[in-house]
Amino acid sequence: MPDSRRTIAVILAGGSGSRVGLSIPKQLLKVAGKPVMEHTLAIFQEAEVIDEIYIMMHPDHMDAARRIGGKFNKVTQIIPGGDTRNDTTKAALRVLGELNTPDARVMTHDAVRPLLDTRIINDLVAALDTYDAVDVAIPSADTIIEVNEREEIVAIPPRGKLRRGQTPQAFRLGVLQEAYRLAWQDPNFAAPDDCSVILNYLPGVPIKVVEGADHNMKITEPIDVFIADKLFQIGSTLAPPPTNAQAYTERLAGKVVVVLGGSYGIGADIIELATDFGARAYGFSRSQTNTHVENAAEVEAALRQVYEDAGRIDYLVVTAGVLSIGRLADVSMEDIMSGIHVNYVAPVVAARSALQYLRETKGQLLFFTSSSYTRGRAEYSVYSSAKAAVVNLTQALADEWSTDGVRVNCINPERTATPMRTRAFGAEAPETLLSSRAVALTSLDVLMSDLTGHVVDVRRMDPGVGAMSRSDHEAAAIIAALEAAGDDPEGHAS
Repeated sequence: MPDSRRTIAVILAGGSGSRVGLSIPKQLLKVAGKPVMEHTLAIFQEAEVIDEIYIMMHPDHMDAARRIGGKFNKVTQIIPGGDTRNDTTKAALRVLGELNTPDARVMTHDAVRPLLDTRIINDLVAALDTYDAVDVAIPSADTIIEVNEREEIVAIPPRGKLRRGQTPQAFRLGVLQEAYRLAWQDPNFAAPDDCSVILNYLPGVPIKVVEGADHNMKITEPIDVFIADKLFQIGSTLAPPPTNAQAYTERLAGKVVVVLGGSYGIGADIIELATDFGARAYGFSRSQTNTHVENAAEVEAALRQVYEDAGRIDYLVVTAGVLSIGRLADVSMEDIMSGIHVNYVAPVVAARSALQYLRETKGQLLFFTSSSYTRGRAEYSVYSSAKAAVVNLTQALADEWSTDGVRVNCINPERTATPMRTRAFGAEAPETLLSSRAVALTSLDVLMSDLTGHVVDVRRMDPGVGAMSRSDHEAAAIIAALEAAGDDPEGHAS
């Protein structure tokens, strides 16, 4: 017997991508290492209140929809969409009608809103206990004006009553079916979304509004692709990382971590923390093991040594870096080439050498960049340009290796108290710098995550709700608990 309590998410992915100026639909564009639609589907897959997912896909890209949808067990229907949004909804309702469950809950969502959070989904489902139609919206920060055909202002509505509509929108199936049945009898029917159909053709049905989120953006214009990628980079959709030493131990015990550049600073802290959490950690560097990280033969030998000893490599972290301060014309060619080799050639060498091992474990390669990657800095132009190249390498490899199941990410720490920084800039006030252990702990968070293609900021202060990076305060609390556990081999903190 059909279950009237089930909730079905209908993902509207019928767009062609013409407005972003690309030859593929915008829902198939890769952002943060994955197609936009895959990010969207993952959110509904993880939402406990969602029972099934239907994908309404552009007819020319059904194979791509099947390939992506096949990764999620809640996807039960992949249906060709229509020429317009209304035609696509009509096709969805035709299939939904076969359920014969008018009380079923249906949620329609734009596939190109990949930054939705589960709080909104849960609020919509809860509202359907009282209402038959529910919309999502946020207040408008801008003044909205109404213009005539001559582009002249004719009205300025009070901003306090205006909202910017988003998706998902949620309905009892029977109500949505009835609204569209009436709409299709209207020869002039056209609607921008499903709630407007309810409003215009079933005016007696109240539509509840639940609060959306600013980051629940729709990828429509070319700049939106850039903005969405940046939002993913700051980790706005990440699951919370572990909050105690025992949780780290449960997830890292038995893993094999290799650090290139692990003799001091962040690399040494990653090795120490990973070991304390039960992982097998190996460090290689010029000063520690006479390994030149930019030398392919030496890096290959180092990884082969680890594999023969441990039988696997789960994570490779490249923390090696050199920073020479001075105007480009004044820095020696020896220092310039050293900077290029260590800061950029070494990550390339590491990637080529590690793929065979990381493919076997479905592991992760983790690079390090600098806040200077976003804009070149005077006095260290080679360093900042190499770090920008590392970011590009991260994003390219995340895409290139996605079919191998290997993840690639990059840590972008704020100014951090490391020996390299002290040599370059001299003594600085400690309260203005990140601790290297806080950066190391966030690095472990990223290694344990499912992220790929991300540049993860690490800051002294919590950068915002949902961000991946840990503040020094958070990191210190976890590390203190670890140290308090002493020699407990299980890493249990009191």
